[in-house]
Amino acid sequence: MTEHSEKAYALLKADAEKIRKLIEVQMENLTMPQCPLYEEVLDTQMFGLSREIDFAIRLNLIDEKTGKQILSELERRLAAFHEATVGK
Repeated sequence: MTEHSEKAYALLKADAEKIRKLIEVQMENLTMPQCPLYEEVLDTQMFGLSREIDFAIRLNLIDEKTGKQILSELERRLAAFHEATVGK
């Protein structure tokens, strides 16, 4: 990886982590997972991250496989967290 690619990857991972933390806080303190506001925030944040990833791919800063991996890892973590929270 080039220095720019490494930086792009680190920034995308940091954005994914921010989304995970946002959803975690929202689920624990603010609302239920079935709430339309929760779903809208999640959809908006995930869409934004996917656009960032697409942009980085088009600039050849990351490859498509890496971009998909970032999104799928976040989706898996959110699904696991959702399952654990709903079970409370």
